[in-house]
Amino acid sequence: MKKYTISILIVLLAVFFNTAESSRINDFVEAARSQIGKTCIYDSSYRAIDYPNGDVPINKGVCTDVIIRALRVAYDYDLQKLVHEDMKYNFSKYPKIWGLKKPDRNIDHRRVPNLQTFFERKGWALPLSNQIAGFQGGDIVTCIVPPQLPHMMIVSDRFSKNKVPLVIHNIGSGTQEENLLLEFELTGHYRIKGIKALNSDG
Repeated sequence: MKKYTISILIVLLAVFFNTAESSRINDFVEAARSQIGKTCIYDSSYRAIDYPNGDVPINKGVCTDVIIRALRVAYDYDLQKLVHEDMKYNFSKYPKIWGLKKPDRNIDHRRVPNLQTFFERKGWALPLSNQIAGFQGGDIVTCIVPPQLPHMMIVSDRFSKNKVPLVIHNIGSGTQEENLLLEFELTGHYRIKGIKALNSDG
């Protein structure tokens, strides 16, 4: 009888935590969607911003700002601070595309290749695939927009008429929800893991 009771408790706990994580992922997607109509400009210019929890004006930004803002709202997860701290101690692990000799907390977290590296280091990377079934709402994907522009998008929980997941991103006209998941060459697929870890700096 005791074993039966313990088994039921384990199942109930698993359901509880899966439901909680699913709810947080929905919050993440909604936090991204809430930027539509607020962020109406694509502006990649360099800006000095506050630290931590710094941001450019909400009416403008780049593709990574959609993710940064959504993670902050849904998970209280500050990519600016966490990427900066990881780069301080692991600078050699990050791309050297921009010729910097040390981290820059104003811009590092707003660059797609840096976020790809950070997500991989967090264990969020998934195998690349063009199979629709492999994508879930709340996943983060990266791609190359011709000719050579790295881009980042959040997979939506809504679908096109052909059952392809939409994406929430800023590709040039502010934050939009569009059917562009498979429009470009994908370079990365990431899934947020570890709710508890997201609420700490560890």
